[in-house]
Amino acid sequence: MAAEAPPTSTPQHAAGPSGPNHGLRIFVIWLILSLAADLIIWFVWGPHLPPGAMSSSASTQQFTIKVMAVMAAPVMVLVLVYFIYALVVWRAKPEDEEDGPPIHGNTRIQAIWITLTSVIVLSLFVFGTVTLYTSNGAGGGEGASPLQVPSGPVLQVQVIGQQWKFTYRYPQFGGFETTELVLPTNQWVQFNVTSIDVIHSFWAYQLGVKADANPGVNNVAFTKIDHTGTFVVRCAELCGLWHGAMFDYGVAMSPAHFQAWAKVTQAKLADVTAALPPYSLTYDPTFIPQMSKAMVAGGFNGAQGFFYPPQDPYQP
Repeated sequence: MAAEAPPTSTPQHAAGPSGPNHGLRIFVIWLILSLAADLIIWFVWGPHLPPGAMSSSASTQQFTIKVMAVMAAPVMVLVLVYFIYALVVWRAKPEDEEDGPPIHGNTRIQAIWITLTSVIVLSLFVFGTVTLYTSNGAGGGEGASPLQVPSGPVLQVQVIGQQWKFTYRYPQFGGFETTELVLPTNQWVQFNVTSIDVIHSFWAYQLGVKADANPGVNNVAFTKIDHTGTFVVRCAELCGLWHGAMFDYGVAMSPAHFQAWAKVTQAKLADVTAALPPYSLTYDPTFIPQMSKAMVAGGFNGAQGFFYPPQDPYQP
């Protein structure tokens, strides 16, 4: 009688054709975590992203950051999921004595990767360009000739940088100059930013406005404030010894309160305004040390500039 052949078996550690689909596993884990991350970013984290939503430009910047974060989160999640999955599933075991199978190129994966990354980059380019144009520069300095100008009444405010403070002129109210930055809500504001000494950068943080202040250059930025309140103004360009002390606070108030403030301030500073040069988009800091009534009476019009003496911010 012939001996019966022993039954054959497949070792438990051998990978058969019905092994796990690692690509599908990674995709499912990535999809779930990416959706969760994007929902948290958009609805939980997004409303608190800087610079807030105090003005049109700030809201645009916050929205842009949310979009960028939502697009970046799935990429970061994919890297982390693949890294952790590889450490857990494909880690080397003590009994493994042979090298793994050789890695060959995958044309399909390469084509998908190049296509997706190209679409993302081009989409961001279009999104950024359209956002800048439709939001009147999104609060950034656009130079002396902005591409897009808001329609309707616009309040002109000149920002003059000097070591180490900002002063503000209101040409629609007689051209008075003050260290107080007061703005109305629900109206477009055009900042004409310049400097009379070194390079500064006007940064109204909560308004989402940032424009370089260069001597002899008018740099225009727009915004429309949606909510009343205070906002921080800082110099964002290293401008000398007391650069860190060059900050202040501005106030946004209702249009009626702003009109009342502007008229009172215009009357209060009438004598000082008379000694200033006529309003100009830029000023020459080297022309004269000080304007005087005698020079005005002698026919000097002051249009070539005016010099504001530097002050130590820590001295009264």
